[in-house]
Amino acid sequence: MRYLPLTADDRRAMLAAIGVETVEDLFRDLPASARIQDPAAAFDLPDHQGEWEIEQALSALAGQNLSAATAPSFLGAGAYRHHTPASLDYLIQRGEFLTAYTPYQPEVSQGTLQALFEFQTQVAMITGMEVANASMYDGATACAEAAAMACRVTKRKKVLVSGSVHPHFAETTSTFLRYTDCEVEVLSPDVFGLEDLLGRLDDDLACVIVQTPGFFGSLKDYTTLAEAAHEYGALLVVATTEPLSLGLVTSPGEMGADIVVAEGQSLATPPGFGGPGVGLFATRSKYVRQMPGRLCGETVDVDGRRGWVLTLSTREQHIRREKATSNICTNSGLIALAFTIHMTLLGEAGFTGLAELNHARACAAADALGKVKGVRVLSQTFFNEFALSLPKPAEQVVEALAARGILGGVPASRFFPTYPELAEVLLVTVTEMNSDEQVAALVAALTEILA
Repeated sequence: MRYLPLTADDRRAMLAAIGVETVEDLFRDLPASARIQDPAAAFDLPDHQGEWEIEQALSALAGQNLSAATAPSFLGAGAYRHHTPASLDYLIQRGEFLTAYTPYQPEVSQGTLQALFEFQTQVAMITGMEVANASMYDGATACAEAAAMACRVTKRKKVLVSGSVHPHFAETTSTFLRYTDCEVEVLSPDVFGLEDLLGRLDDDLACVIVQTPGFFGSLKDYTTLAEAAHEYGALLVVATTEPLSLGLVTSPGEMGADIVVAEGQSLATPPGFGGPGVGLFATRSKYVRQMPGRLCGETVDVDGRRGWVLTLSTREQHIRREKATSNICTNSGLIALAFTIHMTLLGEAGFTGLAELNHARACAAADALGKVKGVRVLSQTFFNEFALSLPKPAEQVVEALAARGILGGVPASRFFPTYPELAEVLLVTVTEMNSDEQVAALVAALTEILA
């Protein structure tokens, strides 16, 4: 395709149609502090070099990182590290999987559709729901889509977000619905899982969004909340950032959830600077036509052979824009495939066994850390992540641990800088990747730092 640059007249006509005078006006909502005024001065980059020299320079920069691949890591807060079998990487890097993006011509993409059908089945099973879509971008956008879907289903405009919900999920939901008629109320951080959601239900509520395990680790049974929400005509949306927990705890569907969303990263890819992720989205069959994204179904062809079709695709590229349930969602095909392969390799017994191992190791670590002078375990119930109260600001402690070669956890203040009461709260995650020796090293280093 030939590149056709715009003329000055073209730009003026487009700006006039938009209603602004200059291109710079398009960026006026961005604060000046976030805009680069002089790129040459802002980026002090060296002159061009040969390939070998560049490899050396980049390797030296990478070597300055304290990597979770080599150092004991207790990081979590929504991105979790589990062992991924070598066979998983081998399979997803095959050309037919790695280059396939999304089923725009579904009937000729039988392999892609079958993989997505298996993914949907697995998501529905672990969440305890009746139907799941073919994945979404990530857990945060899935949560926002769930809120929008609840507003469509109930024809109401009020969304209540629990303080147990990951702040990224809450912020994305608020941003997503900001310019709609929906009103989003996000409650204060719920460290102990003691907030009164029942007292906030009313006849105007479209949905209440909760999370289990919560952001601070607490596990809760939302059965009573689901029943009460339904009495008010509202939906219950349950989110999770650690789907492995569903191998051990009561599923959201059993609790009475109407929509379940999750970030599937922990069972698909290693945490890598925040991505990529894969959003899980499941609901009840009666709401299927309000569900965003794609839905793959099983059928038979004219010869009676089993096949797969794109049963529902309520995206604006497929149907009239005003009928679309979402204008941004698609499916994360490759990461969804990685999730499916990992779940298949684990099997039902392996999935449950891995969940049990995570919980046991986290309990042992919490017991050991709770004996360190000045440290208090805040999470009374948890899966593989829990909150600690420290006698010093958590950020300082984390830096001191990093200086000793240990990634000791995530300070809550990183997500809640406007809550000074959380400055000494540290989130610690323990998975099957953390050995007894690593936990002992963390305990010893923390004892020394807090002495």
